[in-house]
Amino acid sequence: MRRDTVLVVDDTPETLGLLTDTLDHAGFTVLIATDGESALDLVDQITPDLVLMDAVMPVMNGFEACRRLKREKLLVHLPVIFMTGLSETEHVVEGLAAGGVDYVTKPIVVDELIARIRVHLANARVTHGTRAALDATGRFLLATDRSGRLLWCTPKARQLLAELFPAQSEGAAALPESVIGQLLQLRQETSNSVARSLLQIGGRRLEITVLSPIGPDELLFRLTEVGTAGDEQLLQQTLSLTSRESEVLLWISRGKSNREIGEILTISPRTVNKHLEQIFVKMGVENRASAAARAVRALAR
Repeated sequence: MRRDTVLVVDDTPETLGLLTDTLDHAGFTVLIATDGESALDLVDQITPDLVLMDAVMPVMNGFEACRRLKREKLLVHLPVIFMTGLSETEHVVEGLAAGGVDYVTKPIVVDELIARIRVHLANARVTHGTRAALDATGRFLLATDRSGRLLWCTPKARQLLAELFPAQSEGAAALPESVIGQLLQLRQETSNSVARSLLQIGGRRLEITVLSPIGPDELLFRLTEVGTAGDEQLLQQTLSLTSRESEVLLWISRGKSNREIGEILTISPRTVNKHLEQIFVKMGVENRASAAARAVRALAR
């Protein structure tokens, strides 16, 4: 059975010794670092399941180390529990603002600490499992924090964003300002039953729909590329198709699968396939590749 790995970051040998023995006895694999900078170097090589971070250390304190960890997109949901003798409210607030999930004061009550660790590990597994499940569905989903900063997105959403905004880097703040502005506006409209916004990007249109909050500072959005009416009408007139058939063919020409087209047009993949059968007959082709090629030629005229 896999043992969860806990990184303990503290500059006090006595605390490191106590926590190493306690955590090992509780069934955890323990890594240690004596300052924030060493912790960051270690995490570059091995990603722990949870971090116990002393707030006050030389070289780099725990608050700054946590902030730097959270800048990495893949480490945003790594649980960080702060340990310190500082118990004033301002220090607790600073720790949570830096990205910590919990705060324990010294001297440490071992049983309480172990209980907190197990709770936060369980929560992190649920979050990771939910995201993995969303990735597997092939949906166009992304999540941001309150400032509009991209926290994560499914592979399909990442691919779509790369197509629409090729000049943007892949960092955590890679969304263009125009998109961030729309996301922030949608966050304020979450009281509505459906909050959505439409963006025109070159010759393509992107619909952003707010779905639901999935954390205290995490909101889920769905991306949908909306076909342009002009292209649909051109295909309809040139190839003698119905309005719906021209919509389906347009998305076929853009490389979308039946399931993706169904999501975009709010119809079932089975219905998409029935439209394709009619399209093939009307166009005199045998497969979607030939239909897509014909559509591309028609749109290029």
